[in-house]
Amino acid sequence: MAELVVDALVENLNQVLAFTEEQLDLFGCSMKFAMKIQIAVEEIYVNIAHYAYGNETGKASVLMEHLPDISSVRITFKDSGTPYNPLAHEDPDITLEAEKRSIGGLGILMVKKTMDKVEYEFKDGQNCLTITTTI
Repeated sequence: MAELVVDALVENLNQVLAFTEEQLDLFGCSMKFAMKIQIAVEEIYVNIAHYAYGNETGKASVLMEHLPDISSVRITFKDSGTPYNPLAHEDPDITLEAEKRSIGGLGILMVKKTMDKVEYEFKDGQNCLTITTTI
């Protein structure tokens, strides 16, 4: 398992993406799946950077684990910001015209649709969002 801890700032997105790309390469992940995973990583990390700590700056942790027995990768994002479960909210109605839809929710919907499993828990004072997908 590998871990990266950064200040939860949008400016650190490239560092997070470089870390996940490096790990996916080590895991032998195909380009097709790496691109899909990187989009999910970007969405989740940017949400942490924007919303977890309000006007303060806190830490964000990205843990990556290869699950060779099921040819998958598990990525867990942790922050000590305001408790927030993005999976507890109703998915946006994408059948509505853009002007009639509520703002927000499309990014986490995309993550849920593209990853095999998305889980959330608040544990030890931290938001923990875990995505698992085939590589």
